[in-house]
Amino acid sequence: MKNQKGFSLIELLIVVVIIGIIAAIAIPNLLAARRSANEGSAISSLRTVHGGEMTYQATTGAGVYGTLANMQTAGIVDSVLGAGVKSGYNYAVTPIAPTTTAPAFFDATASPQVASGISATGTRAFYIGEVGVLYYLAGATAPTADATTRVTTGTVLNN
Repeated sequence: MKNQKGFSLIELLIVVVIIGIIAAIAIPNLLAARRSANEGSAISSLRTVHGGEMTYQATTGAGVYGTLANMQTAGIVDSVLGAGVKSGYNYAVTPIAPTTTAPAFFDATASPQVASGISATGTRAFYIGEVGVLYYLAGATAPTADATTRVTTGTVLNN
């Protein structure tokens, strides 16, 4: 009988099963970490938008807030954020012009591109206005603020 070296079929199957178990444990954690990183990026980006709006209003805007495109043109935000899509989130900024009875306002939102399922890019949508307080709601619909009273839906983000 020859001296054969190598792995038996049973040994190879055991290794494949162990790799499958490790993958089944690790993949959901990796997806959750990606969603969390996307949400952190959205929070940071909205804070950048808030600071950018303050700069835009005081300089280029002459008392009026700007859109993402306005701030990108003025060199206040980068081209990625200026395009309105970054790290799995869609961004929208709506400036509200001043009237004779109300000052200028702005509404900035970040909503996940996919809010549920295995391919979710985030599980919460965010809002920030001229006051600088971040709000969130679970799901793909971002909080909103009333145009007159500025009362905001959603929950205050405590960080």
